[in-house]
Amino acid sequence: MNDSIDREGGVAPAVMPVDREAWFDAVNLSMFVNTYYQLRDVRQWAGASKTILIIGPGQGLDAAVFRWKKYEVTTFDIDSTFNPDVIGSCHEMPMFRDRHFDVVIVSHVLEHLPIAYLDPALAEIARVGRFVLAYLPVAGRHPSVTLDMGFKSIELTAVADLFNPARKPDPARPKFCSGQHYWEIGYRGFSKRAVRERLARQFEVLAEYRNKDWTPSYNFVLRSQR
Repeated sequence: MNDSIDREGGVAPAVMPVDREAWFDAVNLSMFVNTYYQLRDVRQWAGASKTILIIGPGQGLDAAVFRWKKYEVTTFDIDSTFNPDVIGSCHEMPMFRDRHFDVVIVSHVLEHLPIAYLDPALAEIARVGRFVLAYLPVAGRHPSVTLDMGFKSIELTAVADLFNPARKPDPARPKFCSGQHYWEIGYRGFSKRAVRERLARQFEVLAEYRNKDWTPSYNFVLRSQR
């Protein structure tokens, strides 16, 4: 993250402070799990949708799968490393008209924004999309136990989140995930309830759930109230 300062004194959104070429080349099981849940949620909650905006396309798997399934996909990122269709920051998207997209997918992106830019980003996302998938990180380590009941596809999963609740976000400095995240669910001011209330200023919360197959992810399905 660079040290550029905007007129209001907040650190401006910038590219991730990592070896982005190496990150772009990575292949992890969590990518496939996350893409599966995105496709499932779009089909379940926005079944007639055709146009999708993916903010933060990452390695490109999400876009490839949705295009394979005949959706019209536009990718958007602040970083040209990931070859987005459009370059910019999601707190300011004047290139898109109101309700430009049926669905906006913002998966593990919002936590990379300085906190001063979070609410403006949510407002812009609500403006340009009808439905939104907002997948967010959960703080700490996440040991889990899954019990397969062996009939009727019943599984019971218990997850324990281990983190230091005394740590709190710094609005101007990314403290978490090796200096990439400004906040995560669980830290002070970003409990599930607080995040839900923040989202509810712009969206109707249709569903929320813990991803049992990728426990660091807590997923919201939203409908814009704009």
